[in-house]
Amino acid sequence: MTHHALTPARLLPWTGPEGKPCYLLTDGSGRLSRAADTVESVQLDMAGDLLDHVADMLDDPDVTSGQLRYVLARMSEALTDVKRIAESRGARLLAHADGRAGR
Repeated sequence: MTHHALTPARLLPWTGPEGKPCYLLTDGSGRLSRAADTVESVQLDMAGDLLDHVADMLDDPDVTSGQLRYVLARMSEALTDVKRIAESRGARLLAHADGRAGR
């Protein structure tokens, strides 16, 4: 008999149609896991690009309140994505550490 450790559900980097979190039961090596890894990478790159853009805007004395409101909305979206990624990765790190401690 083979022993398969229970792995916790992975929080995916996107939400369902109603904005609810999506989870995946996997060992981390499937097609959907790789797709989630790719989406996380894109989201993190976009957040970094947005931070660079915000830094430029903050140095611009002619930036309008409308431009600032728009970029703040995008920052909110990016921060939500980054927070979800951090929660997902943190949970997987804890599960991995717990699994190693049980050996």
